[in-house]
Amino acid sequence: MSRQVATVGIGGPVGSGKTSLVRALVPRLREAGLQVGVIANDILTQEDADVLRDSFAGLIPPELVAGVETGACPHTGIREDPSMNLEQIDRFLDIEPDLDLVLLESGGDNLAATFNPELADYFLYVISTAEGDDIPRKRGPGVTEADLLVINKTDLAPHVGADLDLMLEDADEVRDGPVVTTNCKTEDGIDDVREEIQGQVLFA
Repeated sequence: MSRQVATVGIGGPVGSGKTSLVRALVPRLREAGLQVGVIANDILTQEDADVLRDSFAGLIPPELVAGVETGACPHTGIREDPSMNLEQIDRFLDIEPDLDLVLLESGGDNLAATFNPELADYFLYVISTAEGDDIPRKRGPGVTEADLLVINKTDLAPHVGADLDLMLEDADEVRDGPVVTTNCKTEDGIDDVREEIQGQVLFA
């Protein structure tokens, strides 16, 4: 990538709510006057990109939503070899030179997934109460090294026997960075995520 634009990587296990978070986040970023592009990484399909493109109709140009097929290993395209994502960012900049921010959603992966620093300026990691309240205690680079940890699906905690307060305590114990709770269905906490991105990445 020869030109610069702020980039935010969004990682997390399958089903944690990464795509739902992006769907809720982009309208708020647009309301803040930001030009946004979105790249959805997946193993063999463009399904998430298609869903996002439909969701953002009339909000951002469809050509600023793209899918990257990473092949068998979901973290290869965001960590070991980010070239496909970097090339897509360059294509975005050809379309919209004044692009402010690109959101990069990873394919669903395990707790070890992280983003190459050449690709993502800022890395947020999404887990959910539905995966169990022991996830923060299991650590893993995704949980411990992310700039922001998002605990999603707070509404499901009582239904799956997860202790949200315990998850927050454990997260604070194993990491130094901030933790935000969200419910993408009701959009609770989405503004907290937006504020973190604007403050830490765009310095706004």
